[in-house]
Amino acid sequence: PCPLCLPQYGLVFDAGSTHTALYVYRWPADKENGTGIVSQVEACTVSGPGISSYADNPAGAGASLKPCLDKAMKIIPAEQQRETPTYLGATAGMRLLREQNSTKAQQVFAEVAKAIGEYPVEFRGARILTGNEEGSFGWVTVNYLLETLVKFSFSEKWEHPRDTEVLGALDLGGASTQITFQPGVTTGDKNTSVFFRLYGTNYSLYTHSYLCYGQTQALKMLLAALHQASTTPLQISHPCYPKGYQENITTAELYDSPCVHAPSTPSPAQVLTVTGTGDPALCSSAIQRLFNFSCGANRTCGFNGVYQPPVRGQFFAFSGLYHSLHFLNLTGGQPLSVVNDTIREFCNSNWKEVQKEFPTRNRTHLRDACAASFYTLTLLLQGYKFDNTMWLNIHFVRQVTDVDVGWTLGYMLNLTNMIPSETPQRVVGLRRSNWIAATVLLAVMLILIFCLLTVMCCQKHSSGYESL
Repeated sequence: PCPLCLPQYGLVFDAGSTHTALYVYRWPADKENGTGIVSQVEACTVSGPGISSYADNPAGAGASLKPCLDKAMKIIPAEQQRETPTYLGATAGMRLLREQNSTKAQQVFAEVAKAIGEYPVEFRGARILTGNEEGSFGWVTVNYLLETLVKFSFSEKWEHPRDTEVLGALDLGGASTQITFQPGVTTGDKNTSVFFRLYGTNYSLYTHSYLCYGQTQALKMLLAALHQASTTPLQISHPCYPKGYQENITTAELYDSPCVHAPSTPSPAQVLTVTGTGDPALCSSAIQRLFNFSCGANRTCGFNGVYQPPVRGQFFAFSGLYHSLHFLNLTGGQPLSVVNDTIREFCNSNWKEVQKEFPTRNRTHLRDACAASFYTLTLLLQGYKFDNTMWLNIHFVRQVTDVDVGWTLGYMLNLTNMIPSETPQRVVGLRRSNWIAATVLLAVMLILIFCLLTVMCCQKHSSGYESL
């Protein structure tokens, strides 16, 4: 097969705090620098928890990746596997583990790298992304897929599309949440600004990642806060859990994360009884207490005193933000009043009703659905300061053009240099080896045409001679 016709592949592991997924991407080799041309062939979910959960069994983290790698090897043709760039990026779960115990974090990475190294791919390393990288690569993914960065014009040139505003990106994982957008003001804050030059256009972005404000960790902080406020130390009333729901947990499970600070040294074997009370107003106010919404003087901020310019433009909200609202069918652009009413109504339900209405959903998901949707609302409205009007600028998505929205595609595009800093000159960017093949082919064709013309010419002469 001709080298130009073979598509190319790339693999990226998204090692999140609650689970890991492997994305298999494919693109036509002859169109590398176009936009929107990378397609997602496979998204394989690794069974079991995130790699940070294997702190005491690092070999288990490596072993967990193998079924998905086996699946990828069946998809990528054998002759192309050795040149398939493969990356593993870990996010907030590993950031937290590194804070707790950097040796254990290194051991997990060593085992993960060893497992990937056993496969015939071009492994380019496993690393922990910073919060700013996670936010900005999510932004790159969104804008690449929606072709707001570059378009092929009628005059057969790649151009920055006129009148298209780039889109903001909102992401919610298990252990962190990210906001990234192009602000209307210049930000003097180095910690929250990031600069990209893509396809000949400069982008100065605002980005910030809040560690511990991912959904899993936030709900853990909520439970701990309810425990600490409880008048009866072994009982917790939970206003976000459905009425009639009950479970037992130990204090060790409750305080096992660096995001959750134990009041004094709790006895780890203590068993606590958590009872759901299904009270939307109390649930909402308990969640609001996890944040500090006040900003210092002369300063606009998101929450917890972090600088943030006012939100502007259209936003794509994905990952947990999409899932928490999609559960209640609220991702269709409904006005805020409808969203509020639907969530309140659900949060009033009792446990039996909820189980009857959603018989296929797992117990934990159903238990947390009210808290998760209220948390999403609080984060977006009071945390990131979206108001009633701006709410309609948030588009909740899981995929764009059959590609999952998240940081992985932007990360791969960046590391494989597939988004050039300058605008591509040609429609087709050929690689050096392909140029050589094309040049040789052209030369051969020219020689053949010359030979053909010579033969025709000779035939003409001879027929002219005969007529004489």
